[in-house]
Amino acid sequence: MDIVEEPISNYEFGEQFKKRTKDFALRVIRLYKTLPKDDLERTIGRQLLRSATSVAANYRAACRARSKREFFAKISIVLEEADESQFWLEVLEEGEIIAAERLCLLKQEAGELVALLTRIRLKSTP
Repeated sequence: MDIVEEPISNYEFGEQFKKRTKDFALRVIRLYKTLPKDDLERTIGRQLLRSATSVAANYRAACRARSKREFFAKISIVLEEADESQFWLEVLEEGEIIAAERLCLLKQEAGELVALLTRIRLKSTP
């Protein structure tokens, strides 16, 4: 027997995506707490912390947009912050600050968020 997924409403998708972006931010917060207290690691960690929490906060703001143009502008910011989060995760790995194995799932989630946000942005062009 094949399982057929029912399409979800835009509202339901939005609520699920709010949770997903907030979970991403919380995971980054937990990662940040484990970083060494050196200036270099903390500086890069703060950049990641800022961009990852911004993904969640700005997505919530996009959901409250008053027009298609405003939604497009806000979702563009969310996409930019998700891409920046992906960048800082790469820097943490390639700079040998955190082992690749510890970052694997976060990097995967950041990539998926970027891909989804890219599609959302393309579909919402005013």
